Amino acid sequence: MPPEKLPLDAWHRDQGARMVPFAGYEMPIQYTGEHGGIVAEHEWTRTNAGLFDVSHMGQLLLSGEGLDEAVEAVLPIDLSTLKLGRQRYSLLLDEEGGVLDDLMVSRWPGHLYLVVNGATKFDDIGHLREHLPDEITLNHLDDHALLALQGPKAVDALARHATGEYSLSDLTFMRFGKFSIAGHNATIARAGYTGEDGFEISIPADAAEEIATLLLSEPEVQPIGLGARDSLRLEAGLPLYGHDLSPDISPIEAGLIFGINKRRRTEGGFLGADRILREIAGGTAKTRVGLTLEGRMPAREGAEVYSGDTKVGTVTSGGFSPTLGVPIAMAYVDQAHAADGAELSCEVRKKRLPATVSPMPFVPHRYFRGS
Repeated sequence: MPPEKLPLDAWHRDQGARMVPFAGYEMPIQYTGEHGGIVAEHEWTRTNAGLFDVSHMGQLLLSGEGLDEAVEAVLPIDLSTLKLGRQRYSLLLDEEGGVLDDLMVSRWPGHLYLVVNGATKFDDIGHLREHLPDEITLNHLDDHALLALQGPKAVDALARHATGEYSLSDLTFMRFGKFSIAGHNATIARAGYTGEDGFEISIPADAAEEIATLLLSEPEVQPIGLGARDSLRLEAGLPLYGHDLSPDISPIEAGLIFGINKRRRTEGGFLGADRILREIAGGTAKTRVGLTLEGRMPAREGAEVYSGDTKVGTVTSGGFSPTLGVPIAMAYVDQAHAADGAELSCEVRKKRLPATVSPMPFVPHRYFRGS
């Protein structure tokens, strides 16, 4: 099937976007112009406000009698502690404890709102419908677009246009509210996948062009493509599904135990719980680590990781860090070689490049958690 088009497809092309296939859609990887290019867009987001189109992601709305209990049977989340107006990271697991997707769950009045990855959203919908009881209604909000405004000046630019019962600046990290932008209803969450402060904005698809143009009119805002989104999330140490996460990887191996809420770590009762509880108690053979490489050549996905002449792992994401000025990567390595400071090497173009296990995030997160 040819890639689908985003609601903002023509708008992106008008901004000088170079479009590439990604997750079943034609997506902007970078833009032309004074602030275009992956490195320039990366640096703009770090210092100003970058506008990302993430409308390829799936927006799902769940409702029905016994909703919390039904969802807790599928996700390792504790919904009793998820209050109205808040959201939380969670994981969709298979029966063997492998990761099918990672997602965000928000508590709406009478509903749960889920944001899932674009490449897996239809599989996710099928998995949820298979495992949720008939009393639970699942609506795919495919008539909505999703924009992300990220960076230290995002709040200033967005606050000029978002009006609601309270100020946008009252939102803290992982909280959301209902607002109006140019007369259109918008659900705005203070979250994102760049490590920077910022917002994700769910709006009707037919309002996306008007709202994107309005935000782009602000001096702090430039459009940002997939290339810079990937380098930003890599610096932030955030895993990408299909690369750092897969059904072959468990959340414990991935270092995502925070996505399994405390009560569920002892009670279980969700898909894949047997493996997860066993690994919490006994550990895993491998784990996800950060690597900092010497020189300028990055290690890409699939590069083998060595300790001496022994292969001890594989790179799952890698690239050059514009902020740090060095190549960085994420890899799964044997536990015996996973300690911070461990000296390893990555094989790139038949050369062994020295690499050091480094704590993540590589660049500190700047989420706004309140004054």
